[in-house]
Amino acid sequence: MSLLLFLIISSNEDTNKWKRFHRGGIVRQPVTIKDVAQHAGCGVASVSRVLNDSGPSSADLRQRVIAAVDDLGFEFSEVGRSLQSSTTRTIGCVVPSLANPVYADAVQGAQETFRLAGYQTLLVCTNYDPEIETQAIRTLTAKQVDGFVLTVSDALASDGLKSIQNREIPHCLLFNMAPDDEQSWSVDDRSAAMAVADAFVEKGHRHVGFLALKFKSSDRARQRYQGFAEGCSRNGLKKPALLEIDEDSQNLTDLLNVFLQENPALTGIFASNDFLALATIRSARSLGLGVPEDLSIIGFDGIEVGTMVEPSLATIVTDPKMMGSGAARTVLSVIDGTPPPALPDPELSFSFRAGGSLAPPVAERADGEKAATLSPSNNPTKKNAKIQLERSK
Repeated sequence: MSLLLFLIISSNEDTNKWKRFHRGGIVRQPVTIKDVAQHAGCGVASVSRVLNDSGPSSADLRQRVIAAVDDLGFEFSEVGRSLQSSTTRTIGCVVPSLANPVYADAVQGAQETFRLAGYQTLLVCTNYDPEIETQAIRTLTAKQVDGFVLTVSDALASDGLKSIQNREIPHCLLFNMAPDDEQSWSVDDRSAAMAVADAFVEKGHRHVGFLALKFKSSDRARQRYQGFAEGCSRNGLKKPALLEIDEDSQNLTDLLNVFLQENPALTGIFASNDFLALATIRSARSLGLGVPEDLSIIGFDGIEVGTMVEPSLATIVTDPKMMGSGAARTVLSVIDGTPPPALPDPELSFSFRAGGSLAPPVAERADGEKAATLSPSNNPTKKNAKIQLERSK
């Protein structure tokens, strides 16, 4: 049987609302701005000026309009407001992952800043995949976000970033090195990585390596490697051995095993982020190696959990929440047409934190005479390891 629908006029002369009876329940139609105007005894344009704070209005008029809004339970239609103002009050936030606490902290900093300014954040994680990144940016652009805060795989080659630039959408990079005519809240990766090389040398290490996500997935990793290699060269060390892995690599222990067999004199590893550094410590222990007795490890980012493990993690400390907030303030300045906030001093964008994972190498390994002993079961061939390895020169 079809549903009967009856319409009656409310006896409430103030609201004069239509009511609908549906299986015995009464559902009131949404209150409109016209209802507010009628209740307040003024025109629709006057209500709009008061609620949008877009023009002059008397104290008496404002009081009547606000009282009418409260009495009727009126709520703005965000869709209607967006159509009227050509804005959505939303910001696209694109980051590689939230598994790494650095990005989670940065997103929190950006979100808090946008919320205080009346904007909502739409978050997308790209899993370090340039294709997902491009699609995510296109999707957010189609949703007509008012701006972007984003970390891309490669700021010099990102198709998504180029589309934002071509559309002249307000945006700010986060952690990427800024190309020409771009702003980015980022760490001085090159100088920070050189400081890591200095730390290794100070402890007496002469043969070191670098472990990172594949450079095509992270221009930050590439810049850190370049700075690390420059720091090693400056200190008279050979070019660091390089091990690149996929973000979702499940066989890090096997990859590390082969890497160490290919570089028997290696006594220290610089991991491009703390997440990788902690995973490397776990893999080293699975191979029967002591950290730092057999292998010293330094990370990058300074996540809090690095201070809670044993040994504590030696690392480069950054302030991702501040970076996220700064990037958000930069986007808001473009939207509002106000001067952008000053970028942090590159020399103050990081600091080195000593930790128990860094110690002097034992004499026999420092001289390259004896490599760590790995059990036969942990000795896969290079063919099965699937690594990208650049030998020390």
